[in-house]
Amino acid sequence: MTTESVAPPTSGTGAADIPGIVAGLRRAYASGRTRDVEWRRRQLKALEALVVENESAIAGALEQDLGRKPFEAWLADIASTAAEARDAAKSVGKWTKRKHRMLEFSQRPGRGWVEYEPYGVVLVIGAWNFPFALTLGPAVGALAAGNAVLLKPSEVAPASSALMAELIPKYLDREAVAVVEGDGAVSQALIAQGFDKLCFTGGTEIGRRVYEAAAAHLTPVTLELGGKSPVIVAADADIDVAAKRIAWTKLINSGQICIAPDYVIAEASIRDELVDKIRAAVETFEAGDPSGKRIVNERHFDRLVSSLAATKGTVAVGGGSDAATIKIQPTVVVDPSLDEPLMRDEIFGPILPIVTVQNLDEAIAFVNSRPKPLAAYLFTKTKAVRERVIKEVPAGGMLVNHLLFQFSTTKLPFGGVGPSGMGAYHGKFGFEEFSHRKSVLTKPTRPDLTALIYPPYTDKAWKLARKLF
Repeated sequence: MTTESVAPPTSGTGAADIPGIVAGLRRAYASGRTRDVEWRRRQLKALEALVVENESAIAGALEQDLGRKPFEAWLADIASTAAEARDAAKSVGKWTKRKHRMLEFSQRPGRGWVEYEPYGVVLVIGAWNFPFALTLGPAVGALAAGNAVLLKPSEVAPASSALMAELIPKYLDREAVAVVEGDGAVSQALIAQGFDKLCFTGGTEIGRRVYEAAAAHLTPVTLELGGKSPVIVAADADIDVAAKRIAWTKLINSGQICIAPDYVIAEASIRDELVDKIRAAVETFEAGDPSGKRIVNERHFDRLVSSLAATKGTVAVGGGSDAATIKIQPTVVVDPSLDEPLMRDEIFGPILPIVTVQNLDEAIAFVNSRPKPLAAYLFTKTKAVRERVIKEVPAGGMLVNHLLFQFSTTKLPFGGVGPSGMGAYHGKFGFEEFSHRKSVLTKPTRPDLTALIYPPYTDKAWKLARKLF
């Protein structure tokens, strides 16, 4: 456990002195301390220690907020965040090195390189569905880049927010890393401070408002927003494996995941077999707790129940709900109307529509007729099918023959495109996302070859310039 200073914690609630906290972070950044690679490494190691040493407390907060099982708490929030911080601590020295570029002949003699410099003070507004991974994960990239950081956890997961506010001052530099708790009004007050960089994770509509508010200060923004992520199941897919993987990942965190399978597109020849095997997988996975999946709060529960009540599709699996416990049974709806809520809005719950198509052409056309998703998934055993879908279906990221695992690797960027977001992080990509790539060009003063093209501009100088440039 690491504490970088003895200053009082800069964490608080909606009643916090926001201008004072931000001013303190700006002073810490201006001191130059965060630019030091060893400082960055210490912070990243401390962040790893925070989640590892407090696994039980974090799991308890996630159970209180979301009804999350301990294994899912460890896998999704604890292990992924610890791995991200550990990889960054190991690699940050290499990431910060100058990246020299070979210059054109006309620019010689000279040297050119990319200098990675921190933006300054970064605001990270986290999400409630994976409150630690989606708040501390972006913080890894921001700290690795050498920024001072203010974290604003989601108020929808209050136990997790309070735990972060308690732990972060104990582990990280209290003068350069702060936590402010509160609701959307607090987020607005924070954005109004004019940060040097902002990262927001949440819904598309709120993301638009965050983007608009940040634009008033010309604050560069990273948005991870979600959307309706499709799963194409081709006729040649391994249906048994596809069904198990779709069911398992749809049930994690009650389907409240920005990259969860939002709907399945199945070729008609295998649709019924896929539904039957998804039903069997759900029965196996939920045998120990058939009461249903806990939803985060009554508002989201009511939204999901209303969407299910409005469906014109066939409820092939589940369909039940319990308002007293805000639980919904894992549910599969076959061929809902394409303009009903289940197919119009991001579901964010344990309900899975399945849309029938006749062939791969129809599947690709269906996905491409809708806004670009954060993730697109495909199940196939054929290279030709795989390559066609990869090339023809735009998405923030794509995973073939599995789901969700693209989030947990530090070797690939994670982010959206279009309405599903902008910017990407994880691993080196997170370091780069929270760094300004400053181009640097240096020239010698002697010999002064520029003298060949100084005024007056003679015909000889012009001919020489045409050859050089």
